[in-house]
Amino acid sequence: MDFKGRHIVVTGGTGALGSAVVEALTASGATCHVPCITRAEMQASPFNGRADIKLTPDINLTDAAHVEQFYASVAEPWGSIHIAGGFAYGALAKTDLKTLRQQVDMNLMTCLLCCRAAIAAMTQHGRGGRIINVSARAGLEWRQGANMASYAAAKAAVAALTVALAQEVADDGILVNAVAPSVLDTAANRASMPQADFATWPKVGEVADAILFLASPNNRVTRGAVLTVYGRA
Repeated sequence: MDFKGRHIVVTGGTGALGSAVVEALTASGATCHVPCITRAEMQASPFNGRADIKLTPDINLTDAAHVEQFYASVAEPWGSIHIAGGFAYGALAKTDLKTLRQQVDMNLMTCLLCCRAAIAAMTQHGRGGRIINVSARAGLEWRQGANMASYAAAKAAVAALTVALAQEVADDGILVNAVAPSVLDTAANRASMPQADFATWPKVGEVADAILFLASPNNRVTRGAVLTVYGRA
C-alpha cells in the first residue's frame, strides 16, 4: 500500500497500537501527525525528531479548540486514525463520577471531536479521505463489558458513530470505518493478566495491518464497517 505524499493524523500515536500504526504508515511513505498531551510525552517518544513524524505537544483531545487548532496545522490530511482512549476496570456501583466522565471523554468525545475536525479538513481540500476509529470487543459484545460498563458503553457509542457517520459523508468521498480489538498483546496487558494465554491475543502489528488497509487508497468500497480483530481470544 502506497501512502507516499499523504498526511495522516494518528491520535494515541505514542501508545502500543498507535506506535505500530505510525511505523507501518511511515514505512509505506506517509507523513504522520501525532498529537501529544504534554511536552514530556513528546520528548520521551522515540519518534521525536523524525522528519516523517510530526509530534505536537499540549493537545487536549477532549477540548474542541485544541482539536481544531491541531487539525488546522495538518496540510490536506488524507487520513485520520483515532486510537486515543483509556480504560477503567471496576463495578459500576463502585465507580466514581469523575471516572465515569473520563471514560466517556477519553473514548467517545475525543473520537467525535477528531472526526468532526477531520471531515472539515477533508471536505475543504476536496480529495476525500479515510477515517478509522477504534471500538472494542466489549463495545460490540456487551456481556464482555461486565466490570467495565462505562468503557463498554463509550466504545459501543464509537461503533454507532462510525456506522452513522459513514453514511453521512459517503458523498464527500470520505470512507469511515472502525476496528474492534479484543485484548491486545501488549506489555501492560500481559502484566495485568499474567495468567492469560497471550498466544490467543491479537498482536498490535496485525491490528495495524487491518487499519492500514482501511486507511489506504486501495480501500475504495469499504465504509461503515466495524471490523472485529479478536485474534483467537
